[in-house]
Amino acid sequence: MKIVSALVLSLVFLWALPVNAQVDVYEFETVEQEQRFRQLSNDFRCPMCQNANLTGSPGGVAADLRREIYRMIMEGQTDRQIEEFMLARYGDFVLYKPRLTLQTIFLWFGPLLFLIAGVWFLVGFVRNGGDASDKKSVTLSSEELARLSRLLHDKSIKPSDADSPKRSGGKA
Repeated sequence: MKIVSALVLSLVFLWALPVNAQVDVYEFETVEQEQRFRQLSNDFRCPMCQNANLTGSPGGVAADLRREIYRMIMEGQTDRQIEEFMLARYGDFVLYKPRLTLQTIFLWFGPLLFLIAGVWFLVGFVRNGGDASDKKSVTLSSEELARLSRLLHDKSIKPSDADSPKRSGGKA
């Protein structure tokens, strides 16, 4: 019985080993400072992980940047000053929500331009009834117009009769 309990106890301890993760513990003077720290850590992207914010990143660079943000908040720097520091050091990539600049204007408005171009193309395609190359301007002579008029007004020709050579494969 002692062997079974020792085995179960050692399995429980082995199972609990991966749980000990590093957690940053920072002491703030006010609740506002802590909220600013959390917000800034969520707003900045980890330069090493590239797809995680500083809060969710286990990387060493993210830990260093969290310490840097904490230090700057405790020194009384504003959010804008902290953002400028991060941008000077890591560029626009560090922001999850990029700023609107000349370099990022296509990033912000590109999808809208593609949507407008797609709608414009679709409306033009539907209005023309399909491919525009099928629509050819034909000028008929007066004889051809008179013949066409007779054919259209002649009630002896039924539409099914006019289509029958095409269906049967014969020539008109």
